[in-house]
Amino acid sequence: MARSIELGKSGIRVHPIALGANAVGGHNLYQNLDEEAGRQVVRDAIDAGVTLIDTAYIYGPERSEELVGEAIKDYNREDIVIATKAAHAFDESGDQYFDNSPEFLKQAVEDALKRLQTDYIDLFYIHFPDEDTSKDEAVEALAELKSQGKIRAIGVSNFSIEQLKEADKNGHVDVYQGQYNLFDRSAEKDLLEYTADNQITFVPYFPLAAGLLAGKYDENTKFEDLRADLPFYKEEQFKENLKKVDELKKIAEEKGEEVAHIVLAFYLTRPSMDLLIPGAKNGEQIRSNLRAAEIELTEAEISRIDEIFS
Repeated sequence: MARSIELGKSGIRVHPIALGANAVGGHNLYQNLDEEAGRQVVRDAIDAGVTLIDTAYIYGPERSEELVGEAIKDYNREDIVIATKAAHAFDESGDQYFDNSPEFLKQAVEDALKRLQTDYIDLFYIHFPDEDTSKDEAVEALAELKSQGKIRAIGVSNFSIEQLKEADKNGHVDVYQGQYNLFDRSAEKDLLEYTADNQITFVPYFPLAAGLLAGKYDENTKFEDLRADLPFYKEEQFKENLKKVDELKKIAEEKGEEVAHIVLAFYLTRPSMDLLIPGAKNGEQIRSNLRAAEIELTEAEISRIDEIFS
């Protein structure tokens, strides 16, 4: 197997580039998704050497997990690492809230197992913190499921540093997933230090800032999907960000690589940031993403990127 990393202290090893599957059945996130294309992108990822597929209850809702479950049927289950997440709940009037209670999490795992058509989930995350449940109590419920073999590793996502410390009180947390990209490096303040010190893998989401860091856009590009609401796409900031991306393009050209690969390779130089989950729409994009794990950046290149996005 090509280069691999361990998820926290779990003993589970995966390729450092995974597939973020929010565009597989994520009908509530993207318009006009083709479900067969979604299944195919999962198959293409596995065929290309990706070992971890990252999904969640709320992508769809539910549909992404179902499509991932259908797509992996033709493969040896032991060769595939499935990560999924839950916390979203809906009240009688259809309003959304977050729930981390042990009862909710145990039921969420049972439901996800059915949708994924599998006996175990490799990595299960609490997707968002709620306001009421103590985080160590929530994680203890997952530790119980782990002892029953229903999940193999425990993750938390979108937790503050205080919530992460509480969740990890007994050392059960293997993976932390949070927003991090070159435009938003706030996690470097305290989260990355904590995850590095406690053998927790840090997984950044929006690693390419929804495509902006791939160097694909210019100031005439218009957005009508989830990008329209993201801070790095707001008008003045967007123009400033494009200038920074132009600087990245120079580094990429000197190296004969694509901008996106340079960005992803930079992340893999950060402490505890061992796993990346870029999305992809087809096999070609997946094979392209995998290239990032092969790139070695020099100290000078790392410093230059650091400086552009200081």
